[in-house]
Amino acid sequence: MDFHNSRWTRAAITSRDLDQFYAFQKTQFCYKGNSMGKLDDKVAKYTDDYNKKIGDKLDAKLLYAVTKGCGPTIYKPDAEKISARDPAEMERIKKNFLIKKLGLKDTPKLDEGMEACVETYGRSNRAKYRAVYYYLLVKHFRKASAYK
Repeated sequence: MDFHNSRWTRAAITSRDLDQFYAFQKTQFCYKGNSMGKLDDKVAKYTDDYNKKIGDKLDAKLLYAVTKGCGPTIYKPDAEKISARDPAEMERIKKNFLIKKLGLKDTPKLDEGMEACVETYGRSNRAKYRAVYYYLLVKHFRKASAYK
């Protein structure tokens, strides 16, 4: 069907013509009924988790940026979550995220901030998503500028 003919330039376009045009657009520009990508699905999942477990005001753009910055780790079920009880993992987060990514100095305040974020997320909560925890760290240390 050719939608570029003179019929579409006329002033009187019927609703049937519009329906056909929108149906044509959907077949050309949508992903077979799924308009969201994997990253958007993960961000929606993390937003829901944040609202259920923390409930504070959420900066959706920052959460999206932090989630995107996590890279492919969010697609692996084991790497997607952190273990606050594992000192080696907390040391890796401090070294690789806080010091390298956010550019913070290695001081005792980093450990205090990490503990505060674990408490905010809920120490008894076993499923701490990496992107949400990183978001809490970014907000705690006021380093949103690293994602602008």
